[in-house]
Amino acid sequence: MAHDHTQGDADHGHRHDPDGSHHGHGHDHSHGLGGHHHHPVDTGDWRYAVGLIVNLAFVVVEFGAGVLSQSTALMADAGHNLSDVLGLAMAGGAAWLARRTAGANRTYGYGKATVLAALGNALLLILACGAIAFEAVRRLAEPAPVASMTIMAVAGIGFVINLGTAFLFMKDQHKDLNVRGAYLHMMADAAVSLGVVIAGAVILFTGWAVVDALVSLVIVAVILIGTWGLLRDSVNLALDAAPNRLQVDKVRQALLALPGVTAIHDLHVWGLSTTDAALTVHLVHERADADRLLEEAQRLARDQFEISHTTFQLEASSLPHCPRC
Repeated sequence: MAHDHTQGDADHGHRHDPDGSHHGHGHDHSHGLGGHHHHPVDTGDWRYAVGLIVNLAFVVVEFGAGVLSQSTALMADAGHNLSDVLGLAMAGGAAWLARRTAGANRTYGYGKATVLAALGNALLLILACGAIAFEAVRRLAEPAPVASMTIMAVAGIGFVINLGTAFLFMKDQHKDLNVRGAYLHMMADAAVSLGVVIAGAVILFTGWAVVDALVSLVIVAVILIGTWGLLRDSVNLALDAAPNRLQVDKVRQALLALPGVTAIHDLHVWGLSTTDAALTVHLVHERADADRLLEEAQRLARDQFEISHTTFQLEASSLPHCPRC
């Protein structure tokens, strides 16, 4: 999604002089990861619905086929396909939540719901991986015959479905982070499904049933690698850490480099959702044109760092502040 606009009187500066000092305060609430120079991308369209319905139906079919054919590889791939369903749900849910306006009590809107959903999905996937790995290890100790043709047929269908779903998002994947995440997730799962097809072929021509369990463990490893990043990032965002795409030191250096800024303090950057970030900071300056400085600071945060919500406190001299901030 990439809409960048200023809401009502969101861009403004206030200055008062109660004690002879000159202070300023400004907000900027512009939205969009893409920055003001990108065209809007409709992230709440039919692609998410189609991807969710088709992939969820296939997860049920593939897991059932895995149970009937006694293939842990198919059951593991079904688990990985479920991660794609969850990924699409998060992307579509984030696009839907972004359309909801803030309320009287939820002044930042509903963006944090995407963080909670990501955290819940990560924990569920880890539990699913544990169950799949347990069954795969048991099969290594007691190999059982599997229906290799069934494995190849079902996983082959999964490969086509995942690749087709990825193509739905390919056009806009460079314009929106959510779309790109959905595209890469589906492409990765297409590769995993192809691996299951190869495992079925090996079993068909060699009779090595143990290959099924080995492929299951490889798929579990792939899921855990992706899930670890999801778990780490969602926990960080839930704790109001800065998003991975933002380096706070670079933000600090860029603000200090603004003409007339002599110091900054109380700099805070945190994630409002899986896509939007916020910033608050006090700028100590020696400029007479405080309004112009406020505008430059807002433009810097929006254009260079793609921070959608900013609050700047302009100070002519440093004020006492919380040592823990």
